[in-house]
Amino acid sequence: MGARVDGKIAIVTGAGSVGVGVGNGKAAALVYSREGAKVVLSDLNIQSAQETQDIINKEGGDCITVQADVSSSQDCLNLVSKTIKHYGRIDILHNNVGIEIPGGIQEISEDDWDKTMAVNLKSVFLMCKYALPSMQEQGSGSIVNISSINGIRTLPALSGPYGASKAGMIALTREIAIEYAGNGIRANCILPGMMNTPFVKAALTEAWGGDIQEMINLRDAMCPTGKQGESWDVAYAALFLASDESKYVTGTTLVVDGALTSSVKTN
Repeated sequence: MGARVDGKIAIVTGAGSVGVGVGNGKAAALVYSREGAKVVLSDLNIQSAQETQDIINKEGGDCITVQADVSSSQDCLNLVSKTIKHYGRIDILHNNVGIEIPGGIQEISEDDWDKTMAVNLKSVFLMCKYALPSMQEQGSGSIVNISSINGIRTLPALSGPYGASKAGMIALTREIAIEYAGNGIRANCILPGMMNTPFVKAALTEAWGGDIQEMINLRDAMCPTGKQGESWDVAYAALFLASDESKYVTGTTLVVDGALTSSVKTN
């Protein structure tokens, strides 16, 4: 146990995992807790958030769970309100929820486009909208948004709405950082690259041919390091941005991709 965010109150959306393993949101929640934060665990699937809660409780941490569909304005307001009622403040807002529906522009339906934008981008707007007043009042706060390198470059298993939503998240983060810099509030984006997580296995296996191990092998081979990253790599990057160690870092994007975006290798 450390103390890098000791005493801070953190909301983590998407704090459960899709399937077996530890996804980005779950890892972030565990790392925040292990470094001293009290964590509000939110997920559409409340059971998956409660699984994260069980781990934190066993480790002696302090957390609560709140079920929320973060594409819903009312659910986001409720999540923020319950956090303030229970803990009195919000120091860290970690926006992690995301979906990916593979397909080219002609294959993606309008409904899939709208759903992706609502879950990936509108959710960040809503959570920030409702959390920012509390941060303004206290004169401090750190917003960490989990985007993707797909927001700045294309990747296999094309998804127009996913890439557009993640690019939008980068722009939204920048605008929030500038607007609230004078209030002691910071906003930054993390851009994960190829990650071996439960979300990737659940969302993309079919797009890569249907064989999970083959997909992992192919994605590993694309990375200059010879392997994909892990959820913990994203979580520890988030910890830095959430902590006071990064007090003069705002409006930036932190790429966590093992040099993939620096490489010309694409297949």
